[in-house]
Amino acid sequence: MKILLIGEYSNVHNTLAKGLRQLGHEVCVISNGDFWKDYPRDIDVCRKEGRLGGMRLLLRLWTLLPRMRGYDVVQLINPMFFELKAERLFYFYDYLRKHNKRVFLGAYGMDWYWVNTCSQLKPLRYSDFNFGAELRTDPEAVKERHDWLGTTKERLNKMIAQDCDGIITGLYEYHVCYNPVFPEKTCYIPFPIHSSTFTIHYQPPLKIFIGISKNRSAYKGTDIMLKAAQAILKKYPQQAELKVAEGVPFAQYQQMINESDVLLDQLYSYTPAMNALMAMSKGIVVVGGGEPENYEILDETELRPIINVEPNYESVYHELEQLILHPERIPELKRQSIAYIKKHHDYVKVAMQYVDFWNR
Repeated sequence: MKILLIGEYSNVHNTLAKGLRQLGHEVCVISNGDFWKDYPRDIDVCRKEGRLGGMRLLLRLWTLLPRMRGYDVVQLINPMFFELKAERLFYFYDYLRKHNKRVFLGAYGMDWYWVNTCSQLKPLRYSDFNFGAELRTDPEAVKERHDWLGTTKERLNKMIAQDCDGIITGLYEYHVCYNPVFPEKTCYIPFPIHSSTFTIHYQPPLKIFIGISKNRSAYKGTDIMLKAAQAILKKYPQQAELKVAEGVPFAQYQQMINESDVLLDQLYSYTPAMNALMAMSKGIVVVGGGEPENYEILDETELRPIINVEPNYESVYHELEQLILHPERIPELKRQSIAYIKKHHDYVKVAMQYVDFWNR
């Protein structure tokens, strides 16, 4: 098949493209590299800074239109698939719909269904937008509600979701938002990971790693996780080390995380996303989201590699301390992490699932 993947989130489309090419498909990835993360892509559509940035991007996209037609499958990473105002994206969606066979929507991150479901229906015990029945009030959560609810973005998201041929959800959380509304055309497929062979070994001190996204520390809970790790380091200075990466490109991030034993990632998540999955493929133990629902949607009954934490400081501190006090657990958790990725997230296996869904 001839496949066009538009947009990027945490290396999903770039990794999926590799798997599809292994299966013999022709693939083109058009994206901005997910902003400062700078993931690889075939055609760059990064928006430049300044007042003219939007106009220059618009003109570039106009010139690229002939290269965005004639595909068997087009998949959008998000309703906001280019760095333009939502009102401009209606035209580009209509063009893609008219000049290609099938169009699919990825439910991988921030969109109206995610914001609205977590803010209004609250099916999750905790999320980016709620703690139980209580709405979160940190600035990022407030900003996203303001950006999506009752706006042109909402209208665009609803139109694409209703019109497209299918919707792929990448995490349990997003499946909860889309499947009840579009049960006939929504499919959960795990994120793809391109992993290599790693030797499992552990030798103290416990090497802890945390990556911090620009301006999203409180929103993702990395501020709390960082404080817990710093407290552990203070109490056990000979038994723990801490490395922090903030706002670095993907290639540099990959180098920094190597040789780590533990990754602290996304306090308010039920499931490991791309960052955590990539770490697990290297035999790094993830402390973060590993709720029962994560294993249930994968039909996984044996492997339990993720150290699940409650969304608070005390839980993170406790689990890190347990790793230091019981280092004999670490090699097995590392082994299970690698096995988990090979079983559920191998990029070629995942690409086959995408092809099967697209063809259905």
